[in-house]
Amino acid sequence: MYVEHHPLSKDFPELRDELRNLRASDAHFARLAEHYEHLDKRICAVEADLELLSDEQLSSLKQERVALKDELLRMLKRAAGQCCGCGKGCKDKGAAA
Repeated sequence: MYVEHHPLSKDFPELRDELRNLRASDAHFARLAEHYEHLDKRICAVEADLELLSDEQLSSLKQERVALKDELLRMLKRAAGQCCGCGKGCKDKGAAA
């Protein structure tokens, strides 16, 4: 059974430079990105029947992955000088979300 991974670099190719820069310069971002990748690999292992979890546990992991991805995307967009999606138009990198 083929199970698709969701690496950040594949999902956000337009933010690849920001992803690389934040991983190198922001320890908090790097930890979140590492946790996201760990979750993604674990979800893929469950979906490939390499690890057993209940449907509820798998659903919980997927919800956590989506929430992490949303947070990482906000951070990447702010690093790129874009609005993070807060609705306040924070196009300036220094703007608070």
